[in-house]
Amino acid sequence: MAPTFNAIGLAVADMATSLAFYRRLGLEFPPGAENEPHTEAIVAGGIRLMWDTHAALQSFDPDYRPGEPSGGWAFLCAGPAEVDSVHADLVTAGYKSVKAPWDAPWGQRYAQVADPDGNVVDLFAESSQ
Repeated sequence: MAPTFNAIGLAVADMATSLAFYRRLGLEFPPGAENEPHTEAIVAGGIRLMWDTHAALQSFDPDYRPGEPSGGWAFLCAGPAEVDSVHADLVTAGYKSVKAPWDAPWGQRYAQVADPDGNVVDLFAESSQ
């Protein structure tokens, strides 16, 4: 039997700051999760997104050192207007725009914002919607 893909992890400097960002994108977390060293959100298909603070990771791996942000997630929006409005909401809330909304040559409205740890989060929708 082969292993089953089940979860994706994200290491964060500050749980509360990170969860505030991802809550703005509609993810739900258990009550009090912002005060915990680990939390999870279950998304479509039952995949778990896991957050762990750097301190939590160092608690069982003393050699762990945070690296440069190298990952990111993509969020499907209902349409091009939602890409624009979500991007504007995040930027107005103080998050860094990586790339303002644009019409990508592959047929999608696209934008990118950095989460509090510097990971790039894509916002996209089919342009024909």
